[in-house]
Amino acid sequence: MNIATPVQNPLIKQFTEIMPLAFSSATVGMTGLVIVDEVNGFATVGAGYLAPPTPNAQVTRMIEETDRLAKAFTAGKRPILAFLDTHVPGKAEPPYPPHCEAGTGEENLVPQLTWLEQDPNTTLVRKDCINGFVGAITPSGSNRVVDWVNQQKLAEILVVGICTDICVMDFVLTMLSARNHGMMPSLKEILVYDAGCATYDMPRAVAEKLGLPSSLAHPQDVTHYMGLYFMHMRGAKLINEVVLK
Repeated sequence: MNIATPVQNPLIKQFTEIMPLAFSSATVGMTGLVIVDEVNGFATVGAGYLAPPTPNAQVTRMIEETDRLAKAFTAGKRPILAFLDTHVPGKAEPPYPPHCEAGTGEENLVPQLTWLEQDPNTTLVRKDCINGFVGAITPSGSNRVVDWVNQQKLAEILVVGICTDICVMDFVLTMLSARNHGMMPSLKEILVYDAGCATYDMPRAVAEKLGLPSSLAHPQDVTHYMGLYFMHMRGAKLINEVVLK
């Protein structure tokens, strides 16, 4: 196991000194891949209010790593579940502006991942709220994620996606509690792949320029780190290398 190395932002450097993140390599076997919200409205340049306005290295890396892993998983006939953030028009979740509304195109997978729509090993789940676990609850009261894990008898899930500190974190924290509650007896570990996750970048100056309250500032590197930290503290394993059996 190794400890995350400091990066350029002095605040992140301070974080790594007072609350370092521990990463490990994972060799995955009976593992399912969960992709959270890698849709146009979050990850395609210029595609929406919360999408990057210009190419963003963290988001680009996330998409590339997700595509690489997804192709490896489906080649090995391993199961994949992909969430697609799809909100009812006019019902954006505060404090976020309208995004990924049904019918806008923002709610669809980024171009690099549209092949998943035809992939026989992939289950697509459209969700109308931040928390994918809640969004997977059906009118009958069943849960598509719980059913997927139990039907596949998965021992692990490997989670990637956007936003690290919002949709990814909400899903992971809820899954940890659901696992601990015994809803998925086979599930032992929830893995979060650092390079496969990203979040949006809205520094304070940008938020204020857009007419938003300064309290909605969202610096990418800091919030990404915070998301990883809280998932780790709740019991998820942070991964910096994925090896397939």
